[in-house]
Amino acid sequence: MFAAFDIQDMISAFIVLFAVIDIIGSIPIIIDLREKGREVNAVKATVYSGALMVGFFYAGHLLLSLFRVDIESFAIAGALIIFFMALEMILDVEIFKNTGPIKEATLVPLVFPLLAGAGAFTTLLSLRAEYASVNIMIALVLNMIWVYIVLKLTGKVERFLGKGGIYVIRKFFGIILLAIAVKLFTANITNLITFLQGGL
Repeated sequence: MFAAFDIQDMISAFIVLFAVIDIIGSIPIIIDLREKGREVNAVKATVYSGALMVGFFYAGHLLLSLFRVDIESFAIAGALIIFFMALEMILDVEIFKNTGPIKEATLVPLVFPLLAGAGAFTTLLSLRAEYASVNIMIALVLNMIWVYIVLKLTGKVERFLGKGGIYVIRKFFGIILLAIAVKLFTANITNLITFLQGGL
């Protein structure tokens, strides 16, 4: 297994996943969820998101094919969810209303779609075509450790920045999140259209 290990490939995979998972950019969302009284469990969020990504890495194509869903359509759906979450941050509106019995925010929206979302899933499948699995898995584990650390320190970050700082960062990362959603949407809608035209 470790015969295929390459530290340069592992670092490359780590950087790509770090940018896509973007736990730093999720800090304003996490703080906002906690202010709304929705609990965020750092251990559960880390374990669940890591497990989802590992599972999708090995069984993603099979799972989507069972439902006859292509990866482009899946990514577009994830992009739309991220788009509306960005609008919440930028416009100070509440689109995703939590009217159900579960008040905890660990699974939705933190684990999915923020951490283990369509962007992370599609990226993992793309990385699999470039690097050995062992390099990607080590990179993923290191990213999950970083996710846990950030989630545990979110309260300290909030106290350090204050209400005003959090408000500004929320707006800024709302725009970043919106840009990611648009990029994910446009990249995959182009691939989907090309695929559909090829099938005609």
